[in-house]
Amino acid sequence: MTTGRGMAAVAPLLLMVLLVLSGASPMGAHHRHRERWEEGEGEWRPEEEEGKGGPGRGLFVLDKVEKVVESEGGQVHVVRGQLWPPAYVAPWQQGGWSTACREGLMHIGFITMEPKTLFVPQYIDSNLILFVQRGEVRVGWVHKAELVEKRLKMGDVLHIDAGSTFYMVNTGKGQRLQVICSIDASDSAGFGSPYQSFYLGGAGKQTSVLGGFDPRILVTAFNTTYEEMARIFMAKSGGPIVHYTADEPGSEEHGQGDKRDGRDKQGMENKPWRQVGRGDEDERGNGQWTWSWRKLMGNFGGASSNAAQVNKKKSSDKTVRAPEPYNLFDHDPSFRNDHGWSVAIDRHHYEPLGHSDIGVYLVNLTAGSMMAPHVNPRATEYGVVLGGEGVIQVVFPNGTLAMSATVRAGDVFWIPRFFPFTQVASRGGPFEFFGFTTSARRNRPQFLAGATSVLRAMLGPELSAGFGVPEEKLREAVKAQEEAVILPSLPEKEPRVIRQVAKE
Repeated sequence: MTTGRGMAAVAPLLLMVLLVLSGASPMGAHHRHRERWEEGEGEWRPEEEEGKGGPGRGLFVLDKVEKVVESEGGQVHVVRGQLWPPAYVAPWQQGGWSTACREGLMHIGFITMEPKTLFVPQYIDSNLILFVQRGEVRVGWVHKAELVEKRLKMGDVLHIDAGSTFYMVNTGKGQRLQVICSIDASDSAGFGSPYQSFYLGGAGKQTSVLGGFDPRILVTAFNTTYEEMARIFMAKSGGPIVHYTADEPGSEEHGQGDKRDGRDKQGMENKPWRQVGRGDEDERGNGQWTWSWRKLMGNFGGASSNAAQVNKKKSSDKTVRAPEPYNLFDHDPSFRNDHGWSVAIDRHHYEPLGHSDIGVYLVNLTAGSMMAPHVNPRATEYGVVLGGEGVIQVVFPNGTLAMSATVRAGDVFWIPRFFPFTQVASRGGPFEFFGFTTSARRNRPQFLAGATSVLRAMLGPELSAGFGVPEEKLREAVKAQEEAVILPSLPEKEPRVIRQVAKE
């Protein structure tokens, strides 16, 4: 249900009901979205956006881009989320309530990887939800103490828990990989960076978290020698995202009880795992450099203990199964009409979303159409414009306009919980945006206009008395719009009757 403050914004929004006239526009087919991205439309170019932050874009447009990873094989940019009310409203209170207000705070990350590259194994202090915007990727992560690998394609959504070690390999043939991710800041360690990475392998300026231990501790823990440990920790790396060669054809997903590349379910292998650029085999000896991270980890805890675990698993023959990724394009839209469609997934569609309490959505508006003014009663919304151009309007609780901003591909916006807002596509083409909400429950937005609006549900003497108009006049205005959720095009010119009503 909306709060009293939210309902205070209903009166001025009633005028927007009269702005909507019947119109026809071709429907943007759900499956064509993937085809357009494969052709290269709407590519986000962080080098063009870098440093364009500052006031003027709009209160709820997030345009401060931070480059948090710069490597030979790719980059990671982050757009920080904001708290509401903003911290600068009461700076003397920051120390008192800033920690509590981190709940629900989210940052938006953009991962770009060149062909044949690896995002090295690491874990971070935040929950991640990955959305493959373009390309294909193989993601490996530790699930219930076992390695699981999944191949993701365009439109796939995958959740990785905070603290779970993972890596990513760009498997697209000659294609740059682009991933949009939500970064749940509520669990972040808060060291100043949007998130904190803990690399297992050396990565440029970032050394392995294991490298900080005393060498005697490592030799004992891994049950190995000083020479073998030196080969691992003194090897050079090209950064967090490195060029990587692997025999991709014929490989299968791991973690479903299969064997892949000579490895069995216990993670032991017959082939070496190493990054390109760590030195020639001739310098280290062909036989010795077959030592790898997987073999090193296999020794952790002692050989006898590892053998006991192998025998135990062979006898039980258990299989580790992780949830499959959820593809937004392979499922029917949650809503669709002649003016566009939308997809919204929550924990009921994809159970892992409940781990971080985050939802995912994708909206496609045809040229000129608009999302009916509405309120999110359960969540703050973050969005990324994937293609096209449109206008976002947000209203303050007191009924005044908070923002009316034009956004384009690559722009990031956010809508605080309970604030009325609408998105309107330009007449030049479809307007597509993807995003996250800070709740994995069904959001059930409250629409303020259209056939399914709360005004229609509340039509009666009480509502008419609240507006101070005869019930018959109010009923006529509220029921004039027969469409719901996604409405037809705005009129090219403002109707004269609206100007007259506004003057009164």
